[in-house]
Amino acid sequence: MDIETAVRERRSIRKFTKDPIPQEVIREILEGARWSPSWGNTQSWELYVVTGEPLEKLKKESRQRIIEGILPSPDIEMPMQWPDRMKARYMGVGKSVLTALDIARDDKEGRQRYNTDMFYLFDAPCLIIIAVDRAVSSRYVLIDVGLILQTICLLAQGKGLGSCIMACAIAYPDLLRSIARIPGDRIIAMGVVLGRPDPEAPVNRFKRSRAALDDFVTWVR
Repeated sequence: MDIETAVRERRSIRKFTKDPIPQEVIREILEGARWSPSWGNTQSWELYVVTGEPLEKLKKESRQRIIEGILPSPDIEMPMQWPDRMKARYMGVGKSVLTALDIARDDKEGRQRYNTDMFYLFDAPCLIIIAVDRAVSSRYVLIDVGLILQTICLLAQGKGLGSCIMACAIAYPDLLRSIARIPGDRIIAMGVVLGRPDPEAPVNRFKRSRAALDDFVTWVR
């Protein structure tokens, strides 16, 4: 798969099959991803690959917490305020997801069910957690995190796998530290799940949209 095709066809997968990914395939993806750019070649990321029973434990306990109303407390606070144009895009994709799942706007039970499914990571068989050293005060490390996340997603796409970068995957850092043995002096920055997309799931096929080029590009000549 060429680069442009991978970029255009990559999408956030919200329903995976339960088929495990062979460890050698994950390793091949990460072997490629380690060549991602970083500030000054610092390579500030640390990756934790969670599969099998540890992942199932994390999924079950995370979902149970959200059912019980225990509020997430991620190391990096979720943004709550967005400019109107960005909020409209966020609301738009949310509407597309719920429409694909046939969940009506006033269906509170359906929305809650979808929310709990999210904390079960859409049945993905692999979670990669990206952490950084707390000793690094610069926000540049989060740019590095974004770079390797994108590279992982594109390499997975090239191998016929799907991905989804999920903030809810890192909602409960204490669980992650316990299950994945992540030291307390690391900031848990983000998680990305990998797996085989469920081809029958409408939520994996709805039409996506992006802002037009002239909406965000200024040409200086």
